[in-house]
Formats: sequence, structure tokens, C-alpha cells
Amino acid sequence: MKNNTKASRKIRRMTLIGIFSAIAAVLMHFELPMPFMPPFLKFDPSGVPILLSSMLFGPSAAISVTLVKDLIHVLSTTTGGVGELADFLIMSAFSIVVGLIYRRRSDRKGVLLATAAGTVTCAIVGALANYYLLIPFFSKIMPLDAIFAACAEINPAIDGLSAYIWFGAVPFNLIKGLLLTIFTFLLYKKLEGFLKTYTRP
Repeated sequence: MKNNTKASRKIRRMTLIGIFSAIAAVLMHFELPMPFMPPFLKFDPSGVPILLSSMLFGPSAAISVTLVKDLIHVLSTTTGGVGELADFLIMSAFSIVVGLIYRRRSDRKGVLLATAAGTVTCAIVGALANYYLLIPFFSKIMPLDAIFAACAEINPAIDGLSAYIWFGAVPFNLIKGLLLTIFTFLLYKKLEGFLKTYTRP
């Protein structure tokens, strides 16, 4: 009996991870530019199923969803996979924080606390990802001065690498984290019973 229960939980887990991965892969194509942000920094809602999977099954499941989503998206990449790698690092860090905190406090306040802490983590990891991955990649396509000039047309405060990190990457990821927090919390309220019933195996 215990073996059957364990097997059913494993199947349920794999099925839901697959569903979350498919939803995230589709949502990643709905990219939206943000006002006053560099043109290549765009928001997509694919983080919502990732965060929900982290609350439902823990960080390892969320990382799996993120990996599958980014591997699918890399087939149509415009950044040679660098953007997808940066996204994987940022969303993995975000989901790890959310999953660990939610495990200790699995209620609405816990969701807000987890996503708030995850948002800060998202901003930090995002700044590092832009500094070490995205900007070096784009600098091979066009000169850094041209990149920052394009950014300055949207936000005049961005006149160099440091300014790009502080006035571009950091606020972008804070806003991204805030939007994901809002969407995730609204969905959590609708799915709260489901999340509490189908706890991690």
C-alpha cells in the first residue's frame, strides 16, 4: 500500500512538473518591454509556474521546470543561449529562496515573505548575470558605447556599465520580481486548497 502511494505521488509530481514546464515555455514567448528600461530587458510571466512549482514540490522541481523551459526557448534564441542561461540562473535562485521559505511558512504571509526575499535575490543574481553574461555577449555584437547609447535614449541615466547595472538591470529585476510576486500571489489565493492538499512527497 505504501509503495503504491509513493508511486502515485511520484507520477503526480512528474506529471505536474511537465505541465508547469509546458506552461512556462509558452509564457516565455510573451515578452513585454518595460518603460525606461534597456530595450533588450523584457518581462515575461514564465516565472509564475516556476514559483508555484517551487511551493508545491520544492526548489528542485522549480529548477527542473526552469531548465526545461529554457532548453525549449533556446531553440528560438537570439542570444546564442546566453539569455537563457542568465534566465536559468536568475529564476533558479528566485525559486530556491521561495521554496525554502515557503516550506517553513506555507500560508499567504509566507508566500509574500518568500517572494519578497526572492525578488531581492533576483535583483542581485540578475545584476551579476548581466555583468558577467549578457553585457559581454552583446559587446561582441556591437561596441559597448553603442549599447549604452541605445540604453541612454530610453534612460539618460545609463551612460556606462555601472550605471547600466544600477539603473537598468537592478530596477528591472526588482520590477520583474514584484510583478511575479503579484501574479503568483493572486494565483495562490485561487489554488491555495490545491497547494495545501498536494503537498510535497
